[in-house]
This record gives sequence, C-alpha cells and structure tokens, in this order.
Amino acid sequence: MRIGFIGAGNVAQTYAKYFVRYGHEVVLSNSRGPDSLNELVRGIGSNAKTGTVQEAAMQDIVILCVRWEQAKQALAEVSDWGGRILVDATNRPPNEDAEGKTSSEIIASYAPGAGVIKALNTLVMNWMPAPSENDRKFVLFMSGDDKAAKQKLARILDEAGFAPVDLGGLIESGRLQEFGAPLSGLHMDLIKQMNS
Repeated sequence: MRIGFIGAGNVAQTYAKYFVRYGHEVVLSNSRGPDSLNELVRGIGSNAKTGTVQEAAMQDIVILCVRWEQAKQALAEVSDWGGRILVDATNRPPNEDAEGKTSSEIIASYAPGAGVIKALNTLVMNWMPAPSENDRKFVLFMSGDDKAAKQKLARILDEAGFAPVDLGGLIESGRLQEFGAPLSGLHMDLIKQMNS
C-alpha cells in the first residue's frame, strides 16, 4: 500500500518508519519542497521517498500531520480531494474557537469530497518505541463516516503492528479524540494471553 504524508514532522516520521518496516511505501512532503527532505527520508528506509504535497495526495491513503494553523493552506495545494482517503492526524489547540465544530469537521470542509478519518493523533510520539524495538500492539482509534475508507486504513494499521479500533462517526466519535478529550494521550496496548 502507498501512503502519503502531508507534513514531515515527528508524527509523520514515526508512523512512516512503522509502515516502511512492514512493507508499505511512503511519500513524505512539506511546504519547503522535496529536496529539503532527502536526508530525513534516507533515515526512514528504502521504501520511503520525498514528493510534493500533490504527489503525496496521489497515494492510496493520505495522512495530514501538519500544525493546525498550517492545515488549511496545506490542503489547498490539492485542487481535487474527491474520492481520496484523508486521515486527519492534527490536534487543534484547545483555546481555538470553532463555533462547536470538531477539528475534523473543519478539516473536511478544507478537503471537500475526501473520505475523512480522524486517527493517529492520540498517541504521544515521544513515548513510542522504534518499530524494531516494539513488542507491543498499540491501540489506535479511528472515527469516520466512510466505512470502506476506515476498513482500508484499519488493514494497514493492523499490518503495521497496531490495533485499530473503530469508534464510529466522524463528528460524535471524533470529539473523543480532540486534544484534551478522554482519548487524547491515552496509550493502550493489547496483551497477549499466554496459554496456561
């Protein structure tokens, strides 16, 4: 599977390393252009490459992991979001006035036509072990209205060693994943039950 990242910070790098280790291809992009990411991508693995935002958006699944204030401009670089799977991994600052809207509702308005999934935003990256050192199966929450898109994302996450949990629809379930909400910063992992 091919996964594009809009943004190349800590979140993108961490998940890219997991995806690459398990055989997926990743394209990382940022606002400064592909050449600024060459050294970073070499450290992720042979299945990682650089690209423009438009090239990242052409992949099977697109993950938005920029700072909140950069999201609108980053998504505007893609002229047509119709039919694309867009994972919203952003975290909106808690003091931002959004007139009652969830962050993913706002992201969806910036990318009309995309199947938006709120995911990959609740784990604290500094607590994540390197893929080669990880013997745990971290739980990752997903919220979205496009069931087929969620199934596709769940399959990739499961293959990369995570335990995806579908919470339900984008708005109500997505609220649980907002910064400061009950699932924000919650690290859970599956424990393998040993036969007695």
